[in-house]
Amino acid sequence: MKYKINKDKCVGCGLCIVECEGGTELKDDGKAEVVDSDKLEKCNGEKVCPYGAIEKE
Repeated sequence: MKYKINKDKCVGCGLCIVECEGGTELKDDGKAEVVDSDKLEKCNGEKVCPYGAIEKE
């Protein structure tokens, strides 16, 4: 399973980093980026983000 961040929905809160360490990171634009889709899958994927910014590709 591959995941992506919907930049329009991402508010840059960093909760995805706390909830799934190593699955995402914050970039210079203040938005999250997926760095490990397998890790995100183990952390419940889209459910990690309360704003719905994590989506399946």
